[in-house]
Amino acid sequence: MPRDKHGRSFQNKGDRRHGNNDYQDGTYPMMCMPISDDGDTKPKYDPLKGLQLRMWDFAQCDPKRCTGARLARRGVFQTMPLKQPFRGLVLSPNGTVSISPADRPILQDLGLSVIDCSWARLAEIPFKQMRAGHHRLLPFLVAANSVNYGKPSKLSCAEAAAASLYICGFVDAAKAVLDEFSWGKEFIKLNIELLELYRTSADAEEVVKRQNEWLEKVEKEGGKAG
Repeated sequence: MPRDKHGRSFQNKGDRRHGNNDYQDGTYPMMCMPISDDGDTKPKYDPLKGLQLRMWDFAQCDPKRCTGARLARRGVFQTMPLKQPFRGLVLSPNGTVSISPADRPILQDLGLSVIDCSWARLAEIPFKQMRAGHHRLLPFLVAANSVNYGKPSKLSCAEAAAASLYICGFVDAAKAVLDEFSWGKEFIKLNIELLELYRTSADAEEVVKRQNEWLEKVEKEGGKAG
């Protein structure tokens, strides 16, 4: 190995062979090591991704308490004007058929819309103008929201949308919608038996049949539905 005039060995600058750390200035190369933090490298799972969740907003509710308005602010719902065409599922009193797992393809491909209005002012809603889409009714469920807790069928927009998603097999998406509210998990807890009965039905006819059988059983047992 070459030596300087004082007899000390040194390495030529152009002779930095692979694996040799005897650098003339005593420094070592910086090594960029990969960080194995799976939480930072894997994309976050979003159960709502790809689902079109829409809402007709009639501004009848207190915006601070309105679940639909809150979900719209969070980007979960997309509001639309009354006359905008919509070909997906519509939760509406104009429906004559219950929502069921058979509606999954419609929800997946064309989306779901709710009508954000006050239960006390239903007569003011121009339902006849909402003829587009596939109108559906919800089967029997009990509300868990802070305004109508325990009341049968008095669901908020968030509960109605979550119930529809759950029944059509989008269970994680339903939970994601409800996670926006402190009482969200309570809705699933209160209705888990019914939601599972509906989710595992073949079609709307079976949903209604199971609903009625459940209500009859509760009545015979002396219980109170809701």
